[in-house]
Amino acid sequence: MLNRLKEREEKIQQVLEELRGETTRGIPVVVEGKNDVEALHALYIEGNFITVKTGGKSFLDIITKLEQSKVSEVILLLDFDRRGKQGTNHLRHSLEHSGIRVNLKFWRELMRLVSRDVQCIEGVATCLENLRTKIAKDA
Repeated sequence: MLNRLKEREEKIQQVLEELRGETTRGIPVVVEGKNDVEALHALYIEGNFITVKTGGKSFLDIITKLEQSKVSEVILLLDFDRRGKQGTNHLRHSLEHSGIRVNLKFWRELMRLVSRDVQCIEGVATCLENLRTKIAKDA
């Protein structure tokens, strides 16, 4: 069991490290709200974050903003719950229709690794902490 926990923790860390690399290149990350941005900052991920659930913005506002900014690619990192999945699919279709490449790699990988424990991006840091605590306890 200890090996599985370590492997899972390493995989989450690897995904986060790759995400850091992409945000360092300037690729915008679309998240649901301010708490998601704070959670990503707690995981040492900095970058251009666009929130879809703050300031009364609609998905159309976000799509328009991204089209006007002339970005060629965005990373979607909405929550893993039903509404997050629906929002991800809606944004993906709309952005791709606008000619913007949508990166779902990090969302899919994190969902696969943490969604049985957490349903939102802001829970990833806590999930990682809990894994590390279990690993230290079982070591």
